[in-house]
Amino acid sequence: MAKLFSPYHIKNVTLKNRVVMSPMCMYSSSNEDGMLTPFHLTHYTSRALGQVGLIITEATAVQPEGRISLQDLGIWSNNHIEGFKQLNNQIHSYGSKSGIQLAHAGRKARLNSTSIYAPSPIPFNDKSKQPTEMTKDDIIKTIKAFKEAARRAREAQFDIIEIHAAHGYLINEFLSPLTNKRSDQYGGEREGRFLFLKEVIEAVKLEWTGPLFVRISTNEYDKSGNTFEDILYFTQQLKSLGVDLIDCSSGGVIETSINTYPGYQLNRCERIKNDTDINTGAVGLITSGLQAEEILQNDRANLVFIGRALLRNPYWAKAAAEELREEIEIPKQYKRGWK
Repeated sequence: MAKLFSPYHIKNVTLKNRVVMSPMCMYSSSNEDGMLTPFHLTHYTSRALGQVGLIITEATAVQPEGRISLQDLGIWSNNHIEGFKQLNNQIHSYGSKSGIQLAHAGRKARLNSTSIYAPSPIPFNDKSKQPTEMTKDDIIKTIKAFKEAARRAREAQFDIIEIHAAHGYLINEFLSPLTNKRSDQYGGEREGRFLFLKEVIEAVKLEWTGPLFVRISTNEYDKSGNTFEDILYFTQQLKSLGVDLIDCSSGGVIETSINTYPGYQLNRCERIKNDTDINTGAVGLITSGLQAEEILQNDRANLVFIGRALLRNPYWAKAAAEELREEIEIPKQYKRGWK
């Protein structure tokens, strides 16, 4: 059997294969209330029908001011639980598992009607709104928001939680010396910059006992940013906190040009897996079954996160299976057309 289509066991969850739908913002909550719409039910369920093993929903805000846009999904209210429960029922009915990415946009929130927050009052660029520097009370409130979001995710029957600590959003802003200029316990050396994420994880784990992923930016593409040694320090701390998998992305902390190519983030993903001895997820211009299989066979990652390729083709898993000459489950409704 191709490794891409072998089961993967993580804590109390078994994925039927190692194809993961990477979280991608859809900007489709129509009433600015963070609620799911019929689009989301169609969008995510179609990938479950297409035999994706794990489907992680887009960045979902733990506070209203933590949205990237007014059209983002939210989980800051108990009113959000029922919609996600309906979605999970659909995903589970096709044998897929579901994950939710808990997020806070920080200074990258594009919200004109309310204040936005960051560890330090530095705008993302000259066109961006200046954020308010978070007080200790703001930090405590936000950590509690992640905790309550984890409770709601559990009640909505998600299988996996991923904490978004990448791409220059709030948690990444605390981690990076490019964006964190604080002089209190949440700033300074890397131990202080890690404290906010540490306390978020500890709070989430009070409500969540299932698999916990964290997405990080493994490269900030700036010599004044975190070094790879800093990144390894963070991943070692994450392992000690009981995090089950590191989703290895990069960039987004500041505006910069990134030279992208197939598998451009894999080198650091592989090094984190080996140096930290932790499960990793590979992401970034992975487009074919052969490419995904090479990553897994060479033990460069444990899971393969597929992004834009799954936007182009909800049945990417079928195409990958054909490429690898692998038989996979056929939805009974489609048996007449899949062969």
